[in-house]
Amino acid sequence: MILRFPQSFNGFNSYHLKLLAAATMVIDHIGAVFYPDENWFRIIGRISFPLFIWLLVQGEAYTKNVWQYGLRLAILGIVSQPFYQLALGAERPNILFQLLIGLICLRLTRNLPKFTLGIWLLGAVLAWLSNVSYGIYGIALTLMTRYFQPTLRWWLIWIGFHLIWAWSTGPFQLPVIGVPVFFWLANGRRGPRARWFYGFYPGHLILLWLAEVLWLEG
Repeated sequence: MILRFPQSFNGFNSYHLKLLAAATMVIDHIGAVFYPDENWFRIIGRISFPLFIWLLVQGEAYTKNVWQYGLRLAILGIVSQPFYQLALGAERPNILFQLLIGLICLRLTRNLPKFTLGIWLLGAVLAWLSNVSYGIYGIALTLMTRYFQPTLRWWLIWIGFHLIWAWSTGPFQLPVIGVPVFFWLANGRRGPRARWFYGFYPGHLILLWLAEVLWLEG
């Protein structure tokens, strides 16, 4: 059974989803830095990561130069890391390294489909060993998002995975269950170019760090 959204609704283009991913990430990080006891910031922030995964999957599928795409993620990840640590007090590698591992898995499985299972397993091991921000969970989300279909079977797999994950690690990621609605409503169009998006991640971390310094001094 395939669910379809109303024909009168044109859906969300990639630019809309970039705006939503960026906004919810900022809300999440504001909560982490300034209001750690207010859970609603973090709950809203759960929306951002699967949207970044969706954008990664779409980017890998349509990019003209996957090497340039990967290099951009690596450079931005390196630039962002010190500010990630300063602003959020985190020691593990930031989300851009998680996305880079996901990108490698996506492209390898496209080029070497016979080794799909092994590639995803190796990606999960690499994410675990490198201690990137979402680890094995992030690779699992990339895998499921890569094969997204608006079918009952796919939804049951997505929901079941998150219920099992919540049972083993806690309910923090449960809000993610509803995020694929945005995948379903995506119209496949790029929308306006978003050059600002490349600098968003390090830029917002720098601003958060500066705001935190001023907050503490005040």
